[in-house]
Parts: sequence; structure tokens; C-alpha cells
Amino acid sequence: MTSSASAQLAFKKQQLTFPRVRDAYDDSWVNLQNQLKTAKFDGPFQLYLAAYKTEGLLELWAKKIKDKEYRLFKTYKFCAHSGTLGPKVQEGDYQTPEGIYYINVFNPMSNFHLSLGVNYPNAVDKKRSGTKRTGGDIYIHGNCVTVGCIPLTDEKIKEVYVLAVEAQNSGQTKIPVHIFPFKMNKENLDKFVAKFPQQKAFWTSLQPAYHLFEQHKTIPQTLVKEGKYTFK
Repeated sequence: MTSSASAQLAFKKQQLTFPRVRDAYDDSWVNLQNQLKTAKFDGPFQLYLAAYKTEGLLELWAKKIKDKEYRLFKTYKFCAHSGTLGPKVQEGDYQTPEGIYYINVFNPMSNFHLSLGVNYPNAVDKKRSGTKRTGGDIYIHGNCVTVGCIPLTDEKIKEVYVLAVEAQNSGQTKIPVHIFPFKMNKENLDKFVAKFPQQKAFWTSLQPAYHLFEQHKTIPQTLVKEGKYTFK
């Protein structure tokens, strides 16, 4: 066994030392395994998470390691909302971020049952905020409350957390999380830019990430230049 494989197995083993993670596996893993098998995702898999603020949806897309394209596996509804449309700019603005992120924290002892942290602020967020304090601690979590995070019920976060542990255990060390203001088709973009014209430049720069995934069902390569996203 390679050192990388050993590290991944050690991660899951370490997570299972926490009572809430064990409970999450006891409560949801058998059903999730059956659902994964039915969807032909049994065996090692990878995840992609897409969140849509207006629709209040968190989509979990999955693919087997050997496959190229992701397929939709599960959809969860946010159970609370905070702020309005537009990216997070500073600490205490109650905004949920918008942008291209990945899971960088597994918190099995969260104040919100279980939580998965995203790597906000990234370079684009820092550039936008300038000298303002960006804030941080943005999570997908349970307990159904939020001041800028993505809240789910405790039952739903158990499933998402277990699936994320399994994906990391399969070698996916950076599970992508893309947070969009809405499903970014032309109709929606035109409608919401009319309401939030100050967001036009940013949303237009973010939209290709949505379109490229919709077209190819693969994660586009993300580049950041001068504080702006570009994709290919």
C-alpha cells in the first residue's frame, strides 16, 4: 500500500473515532451504499458540490474514479437563508459567498452538528474585499441556522458528511464546491443583473464555470488572474 493510500484510510479511521461521525455512518451509510449501487457509483467515487442561493439547492454530483463525467446523485434543500444575492465582501455582512471553492475542513465536533468548511476567502474574494476584513468560517453544516453558511438539517448533513469522507477516503483531497447566485442560464443572468446591476461584471465572469460544467459534466480548470476567474 502506498503512503498516500495509507493516509486516506487513516483519515476515515480517524473520523470514525468521533461519536457523531459514527452515528452518521450508522444512520445513513447502508442506505447511501444502496443508492450508490443503484446509481452505479459503487466502489471508489469522487464528488462535486454545486450550491445555488436563489433556488436554495445543494447538488451532489458523483463519478467513479475511472469515469470522466459527473452525474447528479443527490439534491438537498437549504433549510435557512442569510443575506441576499451577491458575493460575500466583508466580515459580518451575513452574505453566503459566491465563487469557486473546495472543502478544506471536516469538523466532526461542530456547534452545528457536523460541518464541512470551504476555503473562503480565496484570491478573488481577497482582491474584492481590498482592505476590508473578509471574514471566514464558511461551512456546509447542520442545525438549520445560518449567518452566511449553507445550512442543512442534521439528517441531511449526516449524508453529505459521510459521502465527503468516502470521497476523500478514495483519494479526492480537494472536493470542489461551486457556489452560484442562481442557475446561471442567460434568462436568469439577465433577470438578476437587472435587479443587481453592480454584480454584472462578477456574475458574467463566474457564469462560464456553470456553462462549462453543464456542457461537459467535468470540472473546468479554474485560473485566477488579477483577482478574476477564468475557466477552460
